[in-house]
Amino acid sequence: MKKSIMVPAVLIIAAMFASIAFAADATKIGVINFEKILQESSPGKVMQKELKAKRDQLQGKFQAEGKKFEDMNAALEREALVLSAEKKLERQRELRDKADDLKKMNADYTQEMQILQNKRINQIQKDIFDITNKIGTAKGYILIIEKNRAGVIYAADKVDITDEVIKEYNSIYAKKK
Repeated sequence: MKKSIMVPAVLIIAAMFASIAFAADATKIGVINFEKILQESSPGKVMQKELKAKRDQLQGKFQAEGKKFEDMNAALEREALVLSAEKKLERQRELRDKADDLKKMNADYTQEMQILQNKRINQIQKDIFDITNKIGTAKGYILIIEKNRAGVIYAADKVDITDEVIKEYNSIYAKKK
């Protein structure tokens, strides 16, 4: 009796494992690395150049204002002995106002750069999602995840489709230009 129950049970279990093994071949999972796409794709490189140009422009303005502040401070130090107490207080107040203006300018520029960077990254991310959906549908992937944000600890190189996404993104970008 035990043999008659054991044989079908073993066959059922073997059939379950066999179906899982066959299903594993059909399961396609892909991984992309968004940071790599930002660094190596044409749109990512253009974004980096734009951000660097804007950062340099804002830094130039900030440094020019910083130079004015330093000049005002140096002038006050030179003339401190010959200025009346009232004029000295007025110049010190001007310096404090200028320092406050510099702090506000720095905060504004930082915020402006952050907004610009987020805007560009969000656009690239939207484009990458569209491309990834297209590739996933065309090639039968059941899942494509972003390597860094998804918390992937290990992914085999054969499931990494980042280079394919970059290639497709570059070709779409070249057609738009």
